Amino acid sequence: MLNLTPKRVTLFSGHYGSGKTNIAVNYALGLKKQFDNVCIADLDIVNPYFRTKDSEKVLNRAGIKLISSEYASSNVDLPALPAETYAILDNPALHAVIDVGGDDRGALALGRYVPSLLKENDYDMLFVVNRFRPLTRDVKSTLEVMNEIESACGMKFNAIVNNSNLGEETTVENIVSSFKYADEISGATGLPIKMTAVNEPLAAEIAQITENVFPIKLYVMQSWKLQEDR
Repeated sequence: MLNLTPKRVTLFSGHYGSGKTNIAVNYALGLKKQFDNVCIADLDIVNPYFRTKDSEKVLNRAGIKLISSEYASSNVDLPALPAETYAILDNPALHAVIDVGGDDRGALALGRYVPSLLKENDYDMLFVVNRFRPLTRDVKSTLEVMNEIESACGMKFNAIVNNSNLGEETTVENIVSSFKYADEISGATGLPIKMTAVNEPLAAEIAQITENVFPIKLYVMQSWKLQEDR
């Protein structure tokens, strides 16, 4: 199983539906077991679904501060971020997780914080990939998404998260079938695979096959459920 050895700031980004938000929430909960002062910031001001805000109660119970737009999980979607986001940059005692918006449009919001992050140089920028998403089913298209995000935010990824899954229908075979895909992305970019994210019931079995397995719970509400509840 994955042993968290975190930088002070950990950023997750990837294509829409890659599962980056759910991983970010789980990662923040994992950090809270090691550090007292943990926060998670939702920079996704483009996509109204898959929001970190959906997990606010879980985060509050754990004592993790959530920074997000006041319009998150509402019908209003304005490109505005709270000023307290800068606390991530100003407080060296804070361990922060940043959920970067999906694709290049969402990554634009990160740009204003990049100079400070690069100057401190105590961060991980993780590219979340999911082989089962329509627009990232092969290495070529996945690398195109990666390059678009890097160009938009002005920051390079330094590791990969393999989060290939089919939601609650995911099987061990599905995950194992994604290893070649993740390895090819790693080979093409020269970036290591930081972790393989796996729904908790499958984690023990996957851990016997590959290293750095990160068990996750499904905290973030799915888009179809959000639509039903509105």
